[in-house]
Amino acid sequence: MAKCRVFVPWSLLIAALALPSAAQPHKPQPPKTLRLYVFDCGMLDNADISRYALTREEISTHLMSVPAFLIVHPKGTLMWDVGAVPDANFKADGLPGTLNYATSLKPLVVQLREVGYTPADVTYLALSHFHWDHVGNANAFAGSTWLVRQRERDIMFADAPSTRTIFANYSALKTSRTVIIREDEYDVFGDRSVIIKSAPGHSPDHQVLFLKLAKTGPVLLSGDLWHYPEERKLNRLPIAEFNKDQTTASRQRIDEFLKKTGAQLWIQHDYLATMKLKKAPAFYE
Repeated sequence: MAKCRVFVPWSLLIAALALPSAAQPHKPQPPKTLRLYVFDCGMLDNADISRYALTREEISTHLMSVPAFLIVHPKGTLMWDVGAVPDANFKADGLPGTLNYATSLKPLVVQLREVGYTPADVTYLALSHFHWDHVGNANAFAGSTWLVRQRERDIMFADAPSTRTIFANYSALKTSRTVIIREDEYDVFGDRSVIIKSAPGHSPDHQVLFLKLAKTGPVLLSGDLWHYPEERKLNRLPIAEFNKDQTTASRQRIDEFLKKTGAQLWIQHDYLATMKLKKAPAFYE
């Protein structure tokens, strides 16, 4: 049987080669100024308020928000906290994902994709601290450079992590490219627009994030330095802090920093305030 040869005009070949390949994902273009995306990773139905030295009568709601944040800088990207519920806990039936008393309506990586990014596009990962409700999707960012303080990393990879289920959600970070932060303030991109600040006490090396946004103004993301706005207003200390004296000192220093910079304080677990924030794909700049 004779072989059939198909000849394609050169003009059509060149046009085909010029088309974007489906196998090559679109790389997001860096913005000209700093951007902040807020992802809604659900809520904590926190029944036990007593551990925060508060009563139900003293707070507006017992619910806690669980946001995650993508900071996009002309020189790279930073993921700050990654939710409580791992994306793997979402089922194909479309029901919410759950873990312990956390519920989330949409996987984090899906939300990330909706703004044009994948975990592979994230230059840096930083966690305010290692507690389960902040590290749910940490393994997805194991290919990023992890910015972490020594005592926090040490407790995360101690011989007997407190909860193996939680450990499984960040275990891949053990072999990540890692930068150990030793200074009080770590300037992520070298222009003082994104600064990780030490604020120990809630955990051994807890940290907070300062952002200098051109239009929104300066913002400080609190991690768990405070959980409820009433906790700050009434000057209450949670019962189970890693080191209460350090927490008191950290709060004092961050309050002074807020006055000095005029930064807005975003208490990450403040459910009512977080509900009002613009969520991705909208962004702050």
